[in-house]
Amino acid sequence: MMPTVHTTQHGAVTVVTLSRADVRNAVDADTARQLYEAFLAFDADPQARVAVFHGAHGHFCAGWDLQAGARMAQHLQEGVDPFAALNFSPADAAPQGPMGPSRLLLSKPVIAAISGAAVAGGMELALWCDLRVMEADAYFGVYCRRFGVPLIDGGTVRLPRLIGMGHAMDLILTGRKVEAAEALQMGLCNRVVPAGEALPAALALAEQLAGFPQATMLADRASAYAQWDQDLPHALHQEWQRGKACIAQGLEGAARFSAGAGRHGKF
Repeated sequence: MMPTVHTTQHGAVTVVTLSRADVRNAVDADTARQLYEAFLAFDADPQARVAVFHGAHGHFCAGWDLQAGARMAQHLQEGVDPFAALNFSPADAAPQGPMGPSRLLLSKPVIAAISGAAVAGGMELALWCDLRVMEADAYFGVYCRRFGVPLIDGGTVRLPRLIGMGHAMDLILTGRKVEAAEALQMGLCNRVVPAGEALPAALALAEQLAGFPQATMLADRASAYAQWDQDLPHALHQEWQRGKACIAQGLEGAARFSAGAGRHGKF
């Protein structure tokens, strides 16, 4: 099969591109595996600091490939479980999701560059990313609602955490279209840029993150993810445990500030 996921390096930034033009970058089983492997490779690469996740041909991702789903339905009728390989335990270190990387918690940030459609499972992939840069004519939506396809790539977990239960229930239950301006207002995306500018804007943001002292930034990122299922005392304790290992880096930064660097909000 022809590769449908391509990876390129831009210094310390890895760009992962999803490319299935005929189906608006919908994901089938082989593409899910390629995405999963691409992001594991990024996480293991000591030279890579930030990833940008991009969809080619004008769309981020139209979700799970329903044509592939129709073939899986035939397997079910024949008594074969097409999802057997995707069963997992919470204890699994790096489980693959139906859409690929959606069950992973990487050690480094990923930025979604969103153009066109980011719907159904494609929306779930965008939610999996740390940040979302969205073009003005792009859109989200739980479009799988109309076909009875469930959210099984983190949508019911990440969406309420990101935008709150009220907004999340609106989107999950209705499956309605969410355009960029509304997505920015509710916190579903972080930046809105002109049409055609998501990838360069995401690259610029990634390069900014890659230029920061990495140990401290990654420790703070890990603390933010870890706190969700902890009570306040334990959340504060794990924050301290991660942060204290970076105090030396912070003191070096304080010395740079004292010498005149980084004042008045400058980076």
